[in-house]
Amino acid sequence: MPEATAGARTESPGKARGQRAFTLHDRDFRRIVALIRARAGIHLGEHKRDMVYSRLARRLRMLGLTDFHAYLDLVEDDEAEAQAFVNALTTNLTAFFREPHHFDTLAALLRENARPPATIWCCAASTGEEPYSIAMTACEAFGSATPPVRVLATDIDTQVLETAAAGVYPLERIASVSPERRRRFFLKGSGPNEGLCRVKPELRALVEFRPLNLLDDDYGLRGGFAAVFCRNVMIYFDKPTQRAVLARIVPLLAPGAPLFAGHSESFTHAADLVASCGRTTYHATERA
Repeated sequence: MPEATAGARTESPGKARGQRAFTLHDRDFRRIVALIRARAGIHLGEHKRDMVYSRLARRLRMLGLTDFHAYLDLVEDDEAEAQAFVNALTTNLTAFFREPHHFDTLAALLRENARPPATIWCCAASTGEEPYSIAMTACEAFGSATPPVRVLATDIDTQVLETAAAGVYPLERIASVSPERRRRFFLKGSGPNEGLCRVKPELRALVEFRPLNLLDDDYGLRGGFAAVFCRNVMIYFDKPTQRAVLARIVPLLAPGAPLFAGHSESFTHAADLVASCGRTTYHATERA
């Protein structure tokens, strides 16, 4: 991003300063970019300026602050607010059985190749739809509500993990889930809970939710994962960060285990670590 110059704008194009409660100066935006990259590996370009303003302005209002400079001082001094800062700038777009071909591959793996008990890691659990989809796939693969499979679901955003752990969703969130799966895996709310559904306890018991930052040097995990879902998170990292994260994930895969990536993610720049073995599916290279 270019350095600010005298007379440089402090607001995004098309946004009149008088329409906003706060001014996002270039120096503050640069500081935000540096902070979120250091804490979460997220790369924010100038085109994300409006999004940054919208999400962080809510924090300023909530805290009774009048400018971004004071807010960022707080982020640097207070760990709780630093986590809220990361939560605010984390994008959580997910759905049940998103990119369904991965779940078909997983089902075949569990039926034919995996040696139970198997543990599957979901690196970016968001609000829980992906790890619960993994758990449902395991139940179907083994024909049991208590398959010999456990799902570790992690995310840097502690707020979405709370939603995930609760396992309660508006009914529209499961509209694309088949009627058979809705009957088997969800409870429909009534009375004060009308319009909501809850993941059944036996499915919820298959998933462990835990905060984890993929930038950490040591994840504190034993490894041996039968599969790893690391989908739609690498797109927020630059290539060097992607490579560093892959270098930490790959040793945690069991021999031959798949690493599932998002539909717009490619790891050709890390061919010494992972090799393609299917549609947005990778495995560790022999050299890794």
